[in-house]
Amino acid sequence: MRVLVCDDEENIRNLMKRFLGMEGIEADTAENGLSAQRCMRETAYDALLLDLRMPGMDGLELLGWLRDEGFRMPVIMISAHGDISDAVTALKQGAQDYLVKPFDPEEVVIRIKSLVEAQNLRNAVEQEKDGGDAFIGSSPEMAAIRKVIARIAPSQANVLITGESGTGKEVAAREIHRLSSVSSGPFAAINIGGVPENLLESELFGYEKGAFTGAVQRKTGLFELASGGTLFLDEIGDMPLSLQVKLLRVLQERKITRLGGTSSMPINARIIAATNKELEKMVREGSFREDLFYRLNVVRIAIPPLRERRGDIPQLAAHIISKYNRTMGLRISGFTPEALDALSSHSFCGNVRELENIIERAMIFSDSDIIDVTDLDLRNTLSLGIQEENGAMPESLTLRDAERNAIIRALHRWEGNRTRAAEELGISRRTLISKIQEYGIGI
Repeated sequence: MRVLVCDDEENIRNLMKRFLGMEGIEADTAENGLSAQRCMRETAYDALLLDLRMPGMDGLELLGWLRDEGFRMPVIMISAHGDISDAVTALKQGAQDYLVKPFDPEEVVIRIKSLVEAQNLRNAVEQEKDGGDAFIGSSPEMAAIRKVIARIAPSQANVLITGESGTGKEVAAREIHRLSSVSSGPFAAINIGGVPENLLESELFGYEKGAFTGAVQRKTGLFELASGGTLFLDEIGDMPLSLQVKLLRVLQERKITRLGGTSSMPINARIIAATNKELEKMVREGSFREDLFYRLNVVRIAIPPLRERRGDIPQLAAHIISKYNRTMGLRISGFTPEALDALSSHSFCGNVRELENIIERAMIFSDSDIIDVTDLDLRNTLSLGIQEENGAMPESLTLRDAERNAIIRALHRWEGNRTRAAEELGISRRTLISKIQEYGIGI
């Protein structure tokens, strides 16, 4: 947990920093509202302890700025006896609590912990209602990503999220939306690679009645449906060149025209795109427009593969168990130390998606309320394609070799069914066919 203490009295700042530190809570300090703004632009905080009266920007002004910028951390106002009416005003404007000077530092710590726990619960409920997974991970890599998300979420800048299949790119996109100034608006998502090319344009832009054979009524496209919210374009690298031109025009003009329509209409949606491909390489090869790449790549967030942040595996695994306990009516309490060690040392080519599949299967077949290493089927996962029999990683195996092996094994398991193999691998059927051709796989 990390807290920002904003007060013009140095002794209060130092006192609270010391007490919070004794409770294992990291604390930064700011002497006025402007200093606090700088801190919050650079660091993500779980709570803010804010003095009401300060020179320059006071607490009420800073509180208004926080809400305008989309910050959602709990705020505790500190006021003198004569400022009670102003403290009540602060509560009406979004502060969660207030304390009157002089106050007991231990009481402040208790209130901060309580408010943060309540906020975390609200976030979990909202995430569950959205039908998505929580943005989980306390590794240094994920902590750095959290800082970037907290910094850019309140803006309307386009975001490009990159990473291997199954790393949680959509989860990151939903986290950006949740922390944004349009979080109350819709979050619309489309998997570009999962929609046939001849239908993709109508899905994005919609169409008018009679635009083509079978268009018996008007259809609203995703750009319109996402108005006032966020549009997530997953697998943007699979977008055909003909549609890339139209997407570029939308990003430039912020207007769309339905298929068969004659008039344009403004759109007001924040655009987040994601890909597991090297778009820079595609630009050099001419399969992705350079101007569109730069339009999308205003802010870049790279999600590391799970094998590079193994410290997140226990936390992710606990979340997955909780999720499936609810959906399947089970009461699995956790893992044996041996099972957790096996998961933490496994090489996850399928990343978080593979981890979830392994745990879901273990929960179904486990005869106990705790998952043992014998419940974990780590043999038939994609990682088998890059491990030797003793579990070590062969030094001579390249990433291309691992990818080719994973595709071959998935195709064998599904007896050549490309649609099912693509689903298991977490890629589109179109991408799988392209990879089969690229690697000369004759299945």
